[in-house]
Amino acid sequence: MTDTSQAAQNPLLATSGLPKYDQIEPSHIAPAADLVLSEAETRLGEIEKNLLPTWEGCIEPLDANSIRFQWAQSPLGHLLGVKNSPELRDAWEAVRPRYVEYGLRLGQSQPVYEALQAIRDGEEWHQLDGPQQRIVESELRGMKLSGIGLDGAKRERFNEIANELSKLATDFSNHVLDSTKAFALVLTHPEDVEGMPASALEAAADSFNKTKEDAQAEATAEAGPWRFTLDIPSYMPFMKHAPKSQLRERMYRAFMTRASEGDTDNTPLIDQILKLRREQAELLGFKTYAEVSLSRKMAPSVSDVEQMFETLCTASYEHGKKELEEVREIAKKNGVKDELNLWDIPYWSERLREQKFQFTDEELRPYFSLERVLDGLFELCHDLFGITVKPADGEAPVWHSDVRFFHINNEDGEHIASFYLDPYSRPENKQGGAWMDVCLGRRRDPVTGELQLPVAHLVCNSTPPVGEKPSLMTFREVETLFHEFGHGLQHMMTTVDYSDAAGINGVEWDAVELPSQFMENWCYHKPTLLGMTKHWQTGEPLPEELFEKICQARTFQAGLFMLRQLNLGMTDMQLHHQYDPNSDETVFDVQHRVAEKTSLIPPLPEDRFLCAFQHIFAGGYAAGYYSYKWAEVLSADAFSAFEEAGLDNDAAIRETGRRFRDTVLSKGGGQHPMDIFKEFRGREPSPEPLLRHNGLV
Repeated sequence: MTDTSQAAQNPLLATSGLPKYDQIEPSHIAPAADLVLSEAETRLGEIEKNLLPTWEGCIEPLDANSIRFQWAQSPLGHLLGVKNSPELRDAWEAVRPRYVEYGLRLGQSQPVYEALQAIRDGEEWHQLDGPQQRIVESELRGMKLSGIGLDGAKRERFNEIANELSKLATDFSNHVLDSTKAFALVLTHPEDVEGMPASALEAAADSFNKTKEDAQAEATAEAGPWRFTLDIPSYMPFMKHAPKSQLRERMYRAFMTRASEGDTDNTPLIDQILKLRREQAELLGFKTYAEVSLSRKMAPSVSDVEQMFETLCTASYEHGKKELEEVREIAKKNGVKDELNLWDIPYWSERLREQKFQFTDEELRPYFSLERVLDGLFELCHDLFGITVKPADGEAPVWHSDVRFFHINNEDGEHIASFYLDPYSRPENKQGGAWMDVCLGRRRDPVTGELQLPVAHLVCNSTPPVGEKPSLMTFREVETLFHEFGHGLQHMMTTVDYSDAAGINGVEWDAVELPSQFMENWCYHKPTLLGMTKHWQTGEPLPEELFEKICQARTFQAGLFMLRQLNLGMTDMQLHHQYDPNSDETVFDVQHRVAEKTSLIPPLPEDRFLCAFQHIFAGGYAAGYYSYKWAEVLSADAFSAFEEAGLDNDAAIRETGRRFRDTVLSKGGGQHPMDIFKEFRGREPSPEPLLRHNGLV
């Protein structure tokens, strides 16, 4: 057993409280892994000898055993995303194979599998509640997909593949981070940045100062030098506002070829990943990896997903053509005689948006300080779900001084959950994008009855503060924060007491985006938006005419955006279903073939975006990127329930919000998502609200 003295010396050996993020060092990883894995392996052997085909005799001891080593493993995956370093990578790589090996050992345990089958087929089955039955069925399905049915050389090969895929995913992610931070465009001539937003210039000067040599003069927003990077808060403003096409081209080409050459080239890793996934699928008796992926999802089959793609593509293609023609027209009116290149589209799209709606992102930023946005978000959640969010900074160890900590209380004032918020971009050691993941899950100890409350990590890459100026967010960053908080709500507001079905655990992957995309809709709700805006200097609220313009701009280029998302989803599905990794065709051939149906301007021949497509090669979206659109149908229809109730009817909104809380947010993986949706909505989902919200009907 892990004694208290060892836990005191090694923060990864703690089994209560919050992870000690301020104490964890790479040197702690190996000794912690040695101890917790050897203990878990020993206890698993004891459990197998004494298994009974009952919930108490099988599931409960297995759950208790898994909890122990999760305390040592979970913080490491988080730190690799938010505080990456060569030392941490090396330490993790040294123990990663053992964690994979233990997972396979558990997933291929014949005694456990037989006990689970006996539970499902036995007299006790009908005495279990719905979440318990879902957990047993999910465990059985998971064990089948972990190779329980394989013997001898086939099982050995399956396990080799699992270990290789784990390493390849880690390497892929590290390559993207390294190649992203390796590129910078430093500009020194004012004409190169003429017309760019003040916030972008301030951030670029600040970036230069943080990386400059000692002898170099201090940069200023007015005089430069200005350092632009491939990190999204730097890259996107540059592409929308940099006046010179040739400079935008340099940035665009660098972005689209990240992790595609030299020591960080992911091209061979992609080939290996796809070959290994196909081989793994065939070992399990499937034709393709897409079939493996969909066996655990809400979508019935690949053909159903393809039908959704076809429906949405048909609805958006002609809209997209008209939208692109509008961009070309405004460029022509401004003296551009040549055909627009891919790096010109964001620039002229932004000019078109400014002309159409008479506002700029820069006009909005001063009204969206992070603090005020958080206040508005928390007030909305209080109105909808009856919860109160309270700052608890200083009550939890953090991995960076920017990180904040909060508690959530229910309507009775009872503490029900907590979360960390890591809001700002740190390209030197933090992965790009935004995500929510589990720090601690809700779980009631079957022996003591003690309830472990859920804790979430909410991670964004928003614009950081510069000097005395607070973090002033773009509207897209506001939407992203709402999105991730939606994921957090499903994790934190669960009422399921079994860890394997609490929160997002056990939720089919193509339904997991429902709460997150649902929350984005509230960014266009007048009381919500006006309530969370306040000019950081004058204190004035956002003018109503600006709110109206934001709403009008919501469907701006919705067709082009839909086509972009369909391009990613269809490419993912083709790579994991139709594509033969052993053929002469390359993954980039597949990318270009899909682009013929979904892209109105062909990608560059040298486009290597797939080399940075972490969602499908290093994340959980392999043959599942379609989930964003699948769940968006659900989320748009869910929000339409509030529209039907009356968005200006506070009592009706509150009642509908409580119903959403008590179904979608509270039941988590305890019921099938379609059953939960129908319980909330009273019927099956319709795609009409999604197309309507996007202005495509």
